[in-house]
Amino acid sequence: MSAEESTSLEIKLGDTDDISMLLGAHDKHIKFLEDNTKTVIHTRGEMIQIIGDPDEANLVAQVIRMLQELIKRGIHISTPDVVTALKMARKGTLDYFVDMYEEEIVKDHNGKPIRVKNTGQKNYVASVKKHDVVFGIGPAGTGKTFLAVVMAIAALKKGEVQKIILTRPAVEAGENLGFLPGDLKEKVDPYLRPVYDALYQIFGTEHTNRLMERGVIEIAPLAYMRGRTLDDAFVILDEAQNTTIAQMKMFLTRLGFQSKMIVNGDSSQIDLPRGVMSGLIHAERTLKNIKQIDFVNFEASDVVRHPVVAEIIQAYEQASLRQEPKD
Repeated sequence: MSAEESTSLEIKLGDTDDISMLLGAHDKHIKFLEDNTKTVIHTRGEMIQIIGDPDEANLVAQVIRMLQELIKRGIHISTPDVVTALKMARKGTLDYFVDMYEEEIVKDHNGKPIRVKNTGQKNYVASVKKHDVVFGIGPAGTGKTFLAVVMAIAALKKGEVQKIILTRPAVEAGENLGFLPGDLKEKVDPYLRPVYDALYQIFGTEHTNRLMERGVIEIAPLAYMRGRTLDDAFVILDEAQNTTIAQMKMFLTRLGFQSKMIVNGDSSQIDLPRGVMSGLIHAERTLKNIKQIDFVNFEASDVVRHPVVAEIIQAYEQASLRQEPKD
């Protein structure tokens, strides 16, 4: 790039900036911005210099200023926040970035606030507040399961529900449940590890186990829901793409008074036998006009794991579209 085509911008770091947090360990936040924009970023003492394509340099400057604002408000930032800020800047929605962090859903067992990480998650949380039944549909890594558990715990702490019920269908993803030891629940438990991880992060291991012993938190295979009416409960169905139509209908009709349901799934990861229609896909087509049911669709850009994960998902989606259907 010639000197005529590049620009140089400088940002002064203020007294309220935590410089090490802004730059990231070993300047990883700055390196991420450099790698994903047409810029070179220099840090000198209390000054950040951005050199490169004028539009890209302005974009990076906006991102850094937004991150500064978060730090000024006492919000701890990490790499996912930098990734989200850059994505929002490219979409022209960066003005909403700081507001997204205003609401604290709940604190984890170390006292660290848990907040949404992107607009997809913000829409998801808003939908759960407004609707009795919410479907979260999208790729792994978008935070669907974690956020669902977080909102369930928040509702429990506020006394809005009396118990949390977490379930999933007993369909194996490339593994055979029949060869695993134990009864159905013991066989399914390893597949519910993300649910346990979320509970442990917020309640801690000991408190989670106590709540499970008292029946305040119930984790069970979907088959255990049959014949029940779930009143005063926050009910989460995970991996819903692996339900049959009959299982989905059975689950949804368990909804009782003062209860909420979240149904999460990824329609690109169906493990059902060939020819069996996913209950998740059928539900999306069948229930879309019911007022108290909402469908929130996450995209690859909503992934909050390592930035390359979103690119991997997009690459597989494009490869799937190119693949010719086989008879």
